[in-house]
Amino acid sequence: MAMPLLDPVPAKGGEHDAAHRAAAGVRGNPLSGRLGLDSSVQARRLGLRLPMDMSFESWRKIGDQLSVIADSSAWWLGDWLVYGAEYFPDRYRIALAKTSLSYKTLRNYAWVARKFPMSRRRDTLSLQHHAEVAALPEDEQELWLTRAETEGWPQSKLRKEIQASRAHIEDSGQSRVTISVEISSAQEQRWTAAARSAAVPLPEWIADTLDEAAVRTGR
Repeated sequence: MAMPLLDPVPAKGGEHDAAHRAAAGVRGNPLSGRLGLDSSVQARRLGLRLPMDMSFESWRKIGDQLSVIADSSAWWLGDWLVYGAEYFPDRYRIALAKTSLSYKTLRNYAWVARKFPMSRRRDTLSLQHHAEVAALPEDEQELWLTRAETEGWPQSKLRKEIQASRAHIEDSGQSRVTISVEISSAQEQRWTAAARSAAVPLPEWIADTLDEAAVRTGR
């Protein structure tokens, strides 16, 4: 996880230091309270100021808090995007343009958030863990997430294990099936627009739609 800029601020000193701390607080310190950080920490949009007399335990605790915020913010953005795509489709791209992240990154957040309702999200794993298994069937998703959670795998380890499993399946003679379907240009335009509104790649949208239809028919 990329940590914010750490710029130590003297904890004690003369009038100059006090004025410096006061000015720093006015410029950006309110973020600390909103993020649930210690009041001695000055959290700003462009960095984090820490007092020089901070204990190791306090410093470690702040790191834990920042890690939770970083992991949670990806889910928050994903849920925000899914909501926007559903209720404000005409303003969706305007909102995307105002964020600091790339469209590809935001689209991925929304795709994973849509794949995993809150009841299926693992709070001990990051959104990136979930992204590694999002394209798999639900039972396989649960299997891999449980393994990652139990073994304490980082995202990179989970990815390697999934790749190794796929290689084993291919070596054993199993393969994926490709289905080709001819559609009209009008259908293509409608499907592409629907996939764009859902913030997911067109192939994923088609597969999800067909799966949902198959489940309803099976009932």
